[in-house]
Amino acid sequence: MTKADLLGQWRSHLEQGRRRSPNTVRAYIAAANLLIERCALESWGDIAVIEGTRLRAHLADRRSDGLGNSSTARELSAIKAFVKFAREQIGAANTAPPRMRGPRIKKGLPRPVTPDEATNLAETVDEMAADDWVGARDRAVLLLLYGAGMRIAEALSLTGSELPFGDSLVVTGKGGKQRVVPLIPLIRDAVAEYVKMCPWPIKKDAALFKGVRGGVLNQGMVQKAVAKARIALGLPATATPHALRHSFATHLLSAGADLRSLQELLGHASLGSTQIYTKVDAATLLDTYRSAHPRDKTG
Repeated sequence: MTKADLLGQWRSHLEQGRRRSPNTVRAYIAAANLLIERCALESWGDIAVIEGTRLRAHLADRRSDGLGNSSTARELSAIKAFVKFAREQIGAANTAPPRMRGPRIKKGLPRPVTPDEATNLAETVDEMAADDWVGARDRAVLLLLYGAGMRIAEALSLTGSELPFGDSLVVTGKGGKQRVVPLIPLIRDAVAEYVKMCPWPIKKDAALFKGVRGGVLNQGMVQKAVAKARIALGLPATATPHALRHSFATHLLSAGADLRSLQELLGHASLGSTQIYTKVDAATLLDTYRSAHPRDKTG
């Protein structure tokens, strides 16, 4: 069996069997490719019986390539999944996997922006765009992130079949999991304005948000527009498109939303992923207290 055969089956499993995101598929395929090449593996049998010592040596080599802690942890996760899949292919799925411990990753808290900053960011992106329709497009995308808590990849995967937007939208997130997100009038109006101004036809089976040449809008273009507006507004480097989703969650929690409802709105698989926002909210409140309370002298 060739390396192309092995990687082809692995890709099919990730895309069709596990319904992983394109970014995850690329990362997992790259990790598997390196493992096959550097450890001279030629079959599912070779991969299935690889020892922990060889895997540790391989990851040590990857660290020497300059791989950081977060990337190493992700690569280890990809390799474990690949070895598990190999064992399923030879009927040894119940065999204990090699014991591997990844590097400790210090989880930082998301850095939310204020409601005014979120609104100003969307408006400034609109104003600074070279073309009016591009500005309307980017404003609509950012409002979906902040107003509906969508991931940027989710917003850019929307198609013309969703039009016209109603009071809610069914969004397909990570792992193919679907959720319903409410849409406030501000979002619906922004999308309708973009659709009216867009010079390209928006077909039901094609991307809703178009690039300047009529193709699918690339995430990088939105990120560049936000970076430019962020500098103009004097906002920190943490004010990114993804920070708008964090801000959506933090502000809802501050307004009294419960964690279970927030978990559903964000599309988190586990409540643990949502609980980080309780820490964010506490940090935000503490900052507010320190800056506003007349008797606080700590800064």
